[in-house]
Amino acid sequence: MKSKILNFLLIITSLLGYLEWSGNNHIFLFKAEAEIFLKLFTNPLSVLHPFTILPLVGQILLLITLFQKTPNKTLSFISIAGLGLLLGFMFIIGLLSLNFKVIISTIPFIIVSVLAIRHYKNKIP
Repeated sequence: MKSKILNFLLIITSLLGYLEWSGNNHIFLFKAEAEIFLKLFTNPLSVLHPFTILPLVGQILLLITLFQKTPNKTLSFISIAGLGLLLGFMFIIGLLSLNFKVIISTIPFIIVSVLAIRHYKNKIP
């Protein structure tokens, strides 16, 4: 049960990421993901980028683990890696630019990821 809770928290915290860039542009990841889903059906080539596809696949895999009786450890690790690429990159950019909104928005995902990795490493296969 703890595995499912951690995977659910990984999905939720991954959606809370906040992006900010020049020209007073900003967006939360849940809104950006909704736009990606819309474009996926109308113009799929416009969303083909590793920083959009890998996190999206990570979230889908985490969603699959929520419906498994015992969440698959390998799928969870792959999901954390896919989502961690984007959110880790966002965290580093936030640190380099001293953008505290971006830093704070990524910390929950990083904490839950560390907890999930520790949980799955200590779990007997």
